[in-house]
Amino acid sequence: MPRATFYFPNGFLWGTATAAHQVEGNNSNNDWWIWEHQEGHILNSDLSGKACDWWGGRWKEDFDRAQDGWQNAHRFSVEWSRIQPERDRWDEAALDRYREMLLGLRERNMTAMITLHHFTSPLWLTEMGGWENEAVVDLFAAFARRTVEALKSHCRLWVTINEPNVYVNGGYLGDGFPPGKNDQKTALKVLLNMVKAHATAYEAIHEVQPDAQVGVAHHWRGFEAANSGPATGYISRLHNKVFNQAFASALQTGKFDAVMLKDNVPQAKDTQDFMGLNYYTRELVKFDPGKSGNFFSNRYYPKDAVLSETGFIANDPDGFQQAIRWADGFGLPIYITENGCDDSKDDFRRRYLLEHVKALWHMINHNIPVKGYFHWSLVDNFEWERGWSQRFGLWGLDPQTQIRSRRISADLYAEICRTNAITSEAVEKFAPEVYELIYPE
Repeated sequence: MPRATFYFPNGFLWGTATAAHQVEGNNSNNDWWIWEHQEGHILNSDLSGKACDWWGGRWKEDFDRAQDGWQNAHRFSVEWSRIQPERDRWDEAALDRYREMLLGLRERNMTAMITLHHFTSPLWLTEMGGWENEAVVDLFAAFARRTVEALKSHCRLWVTINEPNVYVNGGYLGDGFPPGKNDQKTALKVLLNMVKAHATAYEAIHEVQPDAQVGVAHHWRGFEAANSGPATGYISRLHNKVFNQAFASALQTGKFDAVMLKDNVPQAKDTQDFMGLNYYTRELVKFDPGKSGNFFSNRYYPKDAVLSETGFIANDPDGFQQAIRWADGFGLPIYITENGCDDSKDDFRRRYLLEHVKALWHMINHNIPVKGYFHWSLVDNFEWERGWSQRFGLWGLDPQTQIRSRRISADLYAEICRTNAITSEAVEKFAPEVYELIYPE
């Protein structure tokens, strides 16, 4: 039986990622709270409610769990509607609460990464038209400036926007997010406004904190042509162009090109200090003339794909390597800002985790400058339009009782973090069923 240890670079960040609305609880002043309380929007009519009760203080015990699991970093988001509950009012108490969380990470010797916008917007902004209104560009920059001014002593790594492509797809192309529209023209306008908002916020952050490192958490999803037909080939390239490439390229070149909408955005050129990469899976794409709302395509997994318990994610570590190569094309340091899977039984997750971390090690050993990995997620949380139906946490959560339960994956990930490596001993102990995949003869 072959044995080996796959070491990661010294100083590598190992952490987990969370988002404010999904863990804080009672975020009643944003668009998602209203959305989830309207019938038919959330699977099983679930509500976020107290979520993981972080606003009630349970972040302390969850940070302890992360520290006990040898994690040296954590990525979380701040809630815009708490910090700026009205357009002309800032809540210093909310900023104090986030400052306390940052101090909590520092006390636990954990590096913080903060996301400024993770899918939710204040109600006062949505009443103005939200991200459809170009006024959001300066409003978001003002929010970024105020937040960074308050928290800069305790954080240097900033993500302006989480997954702008997913936000647009969800809210403006019919995928279950507020405001629940399905209009390609509006969708691309929102994506362009997000490019401009990021660029303006980038400048504001660096004015306040010159040594800040600022990026975006880009969701890369592979779209593989399901057949050799020219229509299917075109549709797969269109998906990659609009979903994966348009936003990220604009921050490098200052040119926004989403095929159906193009614009020059010179202020966006070179406005990333690092690439944040969220990766979960790849899928096949096939031309379908009856699916006009989805760029005339069907998207699905191969028949032999190994799927998570809800069928939401396929275990595809080769796709992870493809995503990392894509991110490396921008010539910047890379952080894996999200990677994980839904698995209440905690069987699929151990295989997924090990195969993806092994794929990450392989890419680092080909001199790709990945600086850290944030697993999604620390604890089960409210998964947007899917409610509580999916369990992504290393720790389980009963949202009714707030009782946490330790999953075996938490111990496996702790061994990876503790040793800064994948060891044959850890694989043998926590996931012997995948030993031959990690250590082939």
